[in-house]
Amino acid sequence: MMRQDWDIYKDRDVTPKEMFLNRRQIMAGGLGAACVTALPRGARAEALTPNSFEEITSYNNFYEFGWDKSDPKKYAAALTTTPWSVEIDGLVERPGTYALEDLLKMVTVSERIYRFRCVEAWSMVIPWSGFQLSDLLESVGVQSGARYVGFTSVLRPKEMPGQSGYSGIDWPYQEGLRLDEAMNPLTLMATGLYGEDLPKQNGAPIRLVVPWKYGFKSAKSIVKISLLKDQPLNTWQALQPKEYGFYANVNPQVDHPRWSQATERVIGAGLFGGRKETLMFNGYGEQVASLYKGMDLRKFY
Repeated sequence: MMRQDWDIYKDRDVTPKEMFLNRRQIMAGGLGAACVTALPRGARAEALTPNSFEEITSYNNFYEFGWDKSDPKKYAAALTTTPWSVEIDGLVERPGTYALEDLLKMVTVSERIYRFRCVEAWSMVIPWSGFQLSDLLESVGVQSGARYVGFTSVLRPKEMPGQSGYSGIDWPYQEGLRLDEAMNPLTLMATGLYGEDLPKQNGAPIRLVVPWKYGFKSAKSIVKISLLKDQPLNTWQALQPKEYGFYANVNPQVDHPRWSQATERVIGAGLFGGRKETLMFNGYGEQVASLYKGMDLRKFY
């Protein structure tokens, strides 16, 4: 099989986790550790150095566990992730509830380094492993009437304290994509991080990753995938429609009502790291801009 432009070879392109976590000592000895990935076609040639495993797994939003960035790591151990199954329903040829291990037999898992941009205007670079969502959808067969794909996250209040009591969110967490977005080769169902199984606080055992959209689009701990005729109403869109639209494309020209999106704070950049300019579509415009040709992205935010 021909290697795609966004694929990465683990032995050549990805800095080993142990080396990366020890990068300060390495750099002190004069050997700067940089992790270079093969970028998507048309993207700027640059080194994408992933954030450390600790940064990725201890600073994140997973509101099912609480509102603080440290809550997911603090409480996620209580989540049972084995066994796990995913229901696939709606306008699909082979609906059913698939054990995760059976689902993985239908696809090919690879490794990719993606930029990650949060709507809160901070960013990371993350080395995921997973499979293209398009491969799974092709395996189960999408019916001609399907126009959207919906995602439902797990609902377990006894294991996820953020789902207990009043949070303002109508659980379970719901997200969705247009079908052509879901079929784009960049759209990933992640099952791992840094070559290991996906940590619970990052959405184990399976989550969505859509690198040109703000991070809240990437539903975690998914238990259902639905092929739909009509556009689903997503959790944040339902909660605050004037602030969070369906598309959630990274767009430095469209501010959040309460803050600018023109720049971003890079997690791990240090005290003097400053901010950097946000890239349209998070730098993946060559691969995805055609999906929105003719659309007013200020209206369809």
